[in-house]
Amino acid sequence: MSYSNKVKEFYTSQLSDIQNAGIFKEERFIHSSQAADIEVEFPSGANLRKVINMCSNNYLGLSSHPDVLEAAHEGLEKRGYGMSSVRFICGTQDIHRELENKVTEFLGTEDTILFPSCMDANAGIFEAILTSEDIMISDRLVHASLIDGMRLCSAQHDTFKHSSMEHLEEKLLLHSDKRIKLVITDGVFSMDGDLAKLDEIVKLCEKYEALILVDDSHSSGFIGRTGRGTHEYFNVVGKIDIITTTFGKALGGASGGCVSGRKEIVQMCRQKARPYLFSNTISPVIVAGVLKVFDILSSSTERRDKLEKNAAWWRKGLTEAGFILKEGNSPIVPVMLFNAKLSQDFSRDLYDEGIYAIGFFFPVVPNGQARIRTQISAGHEIHHLEKALDAFIKIGEKYGILGLTKEEIIAKYGA
Repeated sequence: MSYSNKVKEFYTSQLSDIQNAGIFKEERFIHSSQAADIEVEFPSGANLRKVINMCSNNYLGLSSHPDVLEAAHEGLEKRGYGMSSVRFICGTQDIHRELENKVTEFLGTEDTILFPSCMDANAGIFEAILTSEDIMISDRLVHASLIDGMRLCSAQHDTFKHSSMEHLEEKLLLHSDKRIKLVITDGVFSMDGDLAKLDEIVKLCEKYEALILVDDSHSSGFIGRTGRGTHEYFNVVGKIDIITTTFGKALGGASGGCVSGRKEIVQMCRQKARPYLFSNTISPVIVAGVLKVFDILSSSTERRDKLEKNAAWWRKGLTEAGFILKEGNSPIVPVMLFNAKLSQDFSRDLYDEGIYAIGFFFPVVPNGQARIRTQISAGHEIHHLEKALDAFIKIGEKYGILGLTKEEIIAKYGA
């Protein structure tokens, strides 16, 4: 057979090395709906227990909201389970266009096109609108899906140092001869939790006649005064040419994504974006649920207001306890440990204390930047956060890292 023992041994050896290093990634099995309290089982089949979820993208606590579930059931009954087709053949229902219009209104853009996921949106947008005559200039910490999408495009690619406006301006000057210049950034950077400087980026793009693309997946629904996203937070609504985002995080937590922005760019995606042309349409069940999510968001800012207060409480508690945090103004609060094995051990000890939070390390984050990425939800109550904080402090004391500097932690555990 083509899968020889030599090939098998090669992969077995690599997997063994990962396990021996203590950084083997295990998928835990959740036996409940997504919420602040979940039941989790480790792959061994043992140790099923109820824990507080501190690492979910369920920012607004809407993944299991009864009104969203009811809308999804109604969508299933009225429109069916799936479309069995792509959009331009026989995969478009009236509710798909209804959702596109709803997103356009919510984000303050000109038009919107749905994709099976934001990963697909980011995979399709660049090739659809750029050629080898153009240049993509991206922040060096953009999401992996943007990087993959740029790799599929024939346009030239350059980067600027994370959130460095001076370096971005240098690159815009360097590439001033290109036909189309597209600046690419996350709105909220998913690993660090900081926000792109969109107001400054807009000024530079206006000065050098460049377009802007923002992936707002970790922002849509809760960042900004009414949760429109980072463009609302920085008061640049209508000035962002392309927004990509997901329905798989704050906006219901199921799946699906979109490209929203200038109508001509959206139309180009309808004509040329391969993930749109060759992937099945989002299920009517999901569309119905997301439509209800937008109704909830449009009626009140109660959930995003609660989320903001929860995130501030959590960040303050961790800081006062002596943990090193990444600075930011979002519900993503990374607790920096710097050592990959330490992040895994810390995560396992948290689980034993009834707290579910995963250790992140290379290649998910750069070498020497291992962390526990905590994510706060409007579904959390103060008693959840208090218990989680007590657990973090207890384990921080166990490993002797509270109050230590980055250099001191690295000296103790290595990077």
